[in-house]
Amino acid sequence: MPNMSNPKLHIKGKYWSADDGFRYCESIARSHYENFPVASHFVPKEIRKYVWTIYAFARIADDYADEPGFTIAERMDNLNQWDQYLDECYDGNPAHRVFAALAETVERFQIPRELLQNLLTAFRSDVTVKRYETYEEVLAYCRNSANPIGRLLLLLFNYRSESLLHLSDSICTALQLTNFWQDVSLDLLKDRIYLPLEEMEEFGYTEQELIGRIVNDHFRDFMAFQVRRTADLFVEGKPLLSMVGKDLSLELKLTWNGGTRILQKIHQQNYDVLSKRPSLSKLDKLGLLFRSFLS
Repeated sequence: MPNMSNPKLHIKGKYWSADDGFRYCESIARSHYENFPVASHFVPKEIRKYVWTIYAFARIADDYADEPGFTIAERMDNLNQWDQYLDECYDGNPAHRVFAALAETVERFQIPRELLQNLLTAFRSDVTVKRYETYEEVLAYCRNSANPIGRLLLLLFNYRSESLLHLSDSICTALQLTNFWQDVSLDLLKDRIYLPLEEMEEFGYTEQELIGRIVNDHFRDFMAFQVRRTADLFVEGKPLLSMVGKDLSLELKLTWNGGTRILQKIHQQNYDVLSKRPSLSKLDKLGLLFRSFLS
């Protein structure tokens, strides 16, 4: 993880080679654990460093939005600085190790700046928005936070068809929603609620009950509805897994199977995500690997 003790990012006058940047991005990627694979060994070696670069760009920005130790003003200042670095990167003047690697990445794969900008928009939302009234507002967040990641990955493998990109959007939105349902209890600790409040009220469950971590039939029915709808998104995007080559298909299958397995875990817990956070065991992960190889 990058040194977060000093929130000030101004390091003008220091320039880095692309190789310096790629090594740094690899160290960031390897130091974090996620539910879903990050540049795993199933990604071709020649692509791996570019995946690490995208990951490091997003991971550090996410840390500035989410890690403890910053004021709101510091978080926004850091994200604004990260945004400025992005501008300088696209202008051919990277001033940070991550952006030295990113400059080569975006040039080689012709990556639109908008995709990376959307990620920063989502991270700013994490700082300023604590509640989402409607499901459409949650989906709008996903369009900035998750969908760009899938599109970036496809571009790194030179898949540019709009039909493939839309299938990726369905999977990535489903993954983001799954993470929201998985992390309801953790997000409450940060005073964040990603559950759509209007729908929650329609099921007869209140925000006050959620804050009090009350699990009743209303909450279970509400969560069951969210899980079913998210599962439909996974199914909607599933054709993508067989429409890409072997260079990417296994990675996508692992990711897809991991997300759907979390939904199964939520169901097995009778939709009580407040008492216990659903997660993948080592046995689950082994099973995912076998299923992904065999499918």
